[in-house]
Amino acid sequence: MTKTKTVYFGAGWFNDKQNDAYKKAMKALEENPTIDLENSYVPLDHQYKNISVEEHPEYLRDREWETATYRGDLTGIKASDVMIGVYLPDEEDVGLGMELGYALSQGKYIVLVIPDEDYGKPINLMSWGVCDIALKVSELKDFDFNKPRFGFYDGAVY
Repeated sequence: MTKTKTVYFGAGWFNDKQNDAYKKAMKALEENPTIDLENSYVPLDHQYKNISVEEHPEYLRDREWETATYRGDLTGIKASDVMIGVYLPDEEDVGLGMELGYALSQGKYIVLVIPDEDYGKPINLMSWGVCDIALKVSELKDFDFNKPRFGFYDGAVY
């Protein structure tokens, strides 16, 4: 298999559970032979002027940083082949919801990635509705992005 697909990696990183899911999903993508991660768009790696808001939280109130970071993320979605959304059923992420909707409007193939321990829990109907397939994090490393397919989610929606 060839690394042919680029991804936009939508994932929260604001608490320990989000960070854990982020790291596990990223590791799986690094191991996936069909993903060109080097040329993909990971928002944390593309913050405006390389400003880390973890180190400089004052930029969360800086209009230039906010606008450029937001617009950069939209560009990342448009330029990528696939939208990956790391979804935690117990923690709705408004930002991820917006990214998923924008990716849908751009005609992107959308994969919702759910931590194994949370897979099967009820998820938001709108988040489910925009995705083409929902996978467990453990399935991500072996998923063939060169052969995208539709798949139902095994859990309920609300």
